Amino acid sequence: MQLYIPCLFGLESLVSEELQELGADKKDLIVQDGAVILGTTPSSWREAAARANVFLRTGERVLLSLSEFPARTFDELFDGVSEINWEELIPRDFVLAVNGFARKSALTSLPACQGIIKKAIVRRLLSAKGLPLTAKLVEDPGAGTLRIQFAIVSDRARIMIDTSGESLHKRGYRPLATEAPIRETLAAGLVRLTQYRPFGSEAFVDPFCGSGTLVIEAAMRAFHVAPGLRRPFAGESWPILGKPFFEKARAEAYSLQKPISSEPITFFGSDIDPKLIPVAERNARAAGVYEGVSFEAADAFTRTPEVLNTLTDKPRQLILTNPPYGERLLDAEKAEELYRAIAGLYLDSDGFCRAGMRLAVISPDDTFERFAGRPADKRRKLYNGNIRCQLYQYFKLPKH
Repeated sequence: MQLYIPCLFGLESLVSEELQELGADKKDLIVQDGAVILGTTPSSWREAAARANVFLRTGERVLLSLSEFPARTFDELFDGVSEINWEELIPRDFVLAVNGFARKSALTSLPACQGIIKKAIVRRLLSAKGLPLTAKLVEDPGAGTLRIQFAIVSDRARIMIDTSGESLHKRGYRPLATEAPIRETLAAGLVRLTQYRPFGSEAFVDPFCGSGTLVIEAAMRAFHVAPGLRRPFAGESWPILGKPFFEKARAEAYSLQKPISSEPITFFGSDIDPKLIPVAERNARAAGVYEGVSFEAADAFTRTPEVLNTLTDKPRQLILTNPPYGERLLDAEKAEELYRAIAGLYLDSDGFCRAGMRLAVISPDDTFERFAGRPADKRRKLYNGNIRCQLYQYFKLPKH
């Protein structure tokens, strides 16, 4: 049995690390572009699926992989799907929803692939019930929905069942849409990539916090608040998986949480738009970390190193931010002015960090290093949905 966990491109290694922290053996993991595959056993996959759904911060879904086979033609796709024991997997009268993707393959029409896969499943179910192939299969929305996913890559098809339902980046704490929000899974990945260590001598600061996602994800990780605690999962209504495994995973998650009120505030966000501060605070409350974070309306460029030292009562600051950019809120000229101002605030004229500062900026623009004055100490290509971005990290001090 395998669990297939898709993720944003660039976060695959982080998903693998998370799974190992949850107890997976590295030899049971396969890392691919945009996904990590976890090998399990018939007796362990249910617990592994529930725990992955509740605990994973950087994965997008948890899918149970049923079969993988060559699919160069529609006939091969139909035959491969027909070989799966659907009658043992699909509850009576469940609605079948088929979705997926294809790349680097002869089969490129997604609607056609969806139709072929559903036709093969329906025929298998009718045959198992002893009904004529011309009969109509009952699908009752009130009974439930089984989401079937396919991935056709390099002419090989993988057929899976979705145990997550809504994508895992939908934690449940951010119901309100804001302009160009960063996806929660990417935000969690950025926190991990910057190797932030909470409750020490360094504060976490986002001076362009918007709805607060980066600050909230950093606090959730610090206080061990599992991202799946406050949302339902499709697998809970699937009889072959069911609620008990998810209830057990949630109970484990609650037992691992750190008390928030016992720690001084380490996580700070600000935004020039005062209307966004109540949104960020509401999101933090819904995420369960409100007491551990601070949001204020402020111009980012008033958050100088000296001001931050006083505000946070910490000698060191990690600035991790997703500033407005050309594709999002500003035109190219204003975005360049913004990048130059960010670099001037936290870096010296040679592009090295000012005392007590670390700077990490994610942007779809490739010009940030030009305004910083030197190449980033670390640079990583990532994706926010379909938008290609770069994470620029500066942490070196000038040589004296």
